[in-house]
Amino acid sequence: MATISFALPELAEVRKAAATLSGVASVTPLMQNRRYSKTYDCGVYLKREDLQEVRSYKIRGAYNKMRSLSAEQRRRGVVCASAGNHSQGVAFSCRELQVKGTIFMPAPTPAQKIEQVKMFGEDQVEIILTGDTFDDAYKASVAYCEAHNKVFVHPFDDDKVIEGQATVGLEILEQTKEHLDYLFVPVGGGGLVSGILSVFHLLSPSTKIIGVEPEGAPSMKTSLERGENTALDHIDKFIDGAAVQKVGVRNFEICKGLLHQMVTVPEGRVCQEILDLYNKDAIVVEPAGALTLSALSQFKDEIKGKNVVCVVSGSNNDITRTAEIKERALLYARLKHYFIIRFPQRAGALKEFVAEILGPTDDITYFQYAKKHAKENGPAVVGVELKDEADLEPLVARMKAHNFFGDYLNNKPDLFQYLV
Repeated sequence: MATISFALPELAEVRKAAATLSGVASVTPLMQNRRYSKTYDCGVYLKREDLQEVRSYKIRGAYNKMRSLSAEQRRRGVVCASAGNHSQGVAFSCRELQVKGTIFMPAPTPAQKIEQVKMFGEDQVEIILTGDTFDDAYKASVAYCEAHNKVFVHPFDDDKVIEGQATVGLEILEQTKEHLDYLFVPVGGGGLVSGILSVFHLLSPSTKIIGVEPEGAPSMKTSLERGENTALDHIDKFIDGAAVQKVGVRNFEICKGLLHQMVTVPEGRVCQEILDLYNKDAIVVEPAGALTLSALSQFKDEIKGKNVVCVVSGSNNDITRTAEIKERALLYARLKHYFIIRFPQRAGALKEFVAEILGPTDDITYFQYAKKHAKENGPAVVGVELKDEADLEPLVARMKAHNFFGDYLNNKPDLFQYLV
């Protein structure tokens, strides 16, 4: 075990946090999932933190931290920054403890999460939307907190927050009599995984803890590979509950010393998992909530015959994102393709494209002429959905043979984002 520069949460403090959370945070179920168990030929159990009242595990750390504040600190009020779930936990705690809170959230935060914060916090909270990412909101919140002499409730880099999140690990061990071989944990800033590691290294040291984060925001993976906590220049913000540019200092040190392995999952793979969980298991999750299950395929040989737990971290999904989720899933599966089509300047060219170029199961899902005028003489951006990935090559061949092909856009992200 590597040296850890921060003291790990003591088991007694985690048990104290569990007592503090009694009656506030739910003891969420640990449920075996038959579909995943059959798919991977092992016992797959889901720790259902999506069933918390605030629909994520974040209530644990937020409430434990705020209950630890003195009367004078509560009087001054609290400040936090969050892409959504932590802010809901803080808002809930503000209402329960009658503490005024100022909550900074990135401007692109889904409306559903903003409304949930308002609902849980009622008249105890003020919401300030600022910046494009969590890190932008975090910087603004710290400056505001210092200027107004308030108490900052960090979403992950805080001892009391980590102790609160560690109660997830405590519950998992109390809920099963089986030895757990693998535990998959979603990673954003690192509060949950560092808390769980603190418990498991004492009570179940042989369990392999696997951290999972988005491919477009590999903050922890990058930091562990470099041996130092590293801030990323750019991140994909789609999996907003786990997209941070830099993980916590405490969290990095704990993971560096105790984490068995850190992996990433493509955003499109996560989107397909969200759709499968809804359609096949009637489970609604947010993107971060599907991270761990999306990683199982990378370990299919290792976990065969083992007992595996996946933490389903939250269900604060905005239904208005469904179209984007489906789109990303199709693009990842290589079933959705965008082209620039140059229609030959002859009568019936569009009809010919539909009747002779498209395959019998191909479907046009997007069509936009590039020119506002003289459309029939100009190119068009066309999106085609396939039933099988193998249909792509013959489709392109037919386009080229009949002089329809202009360009393929899926592998040109700079152009793709503007045209589609």
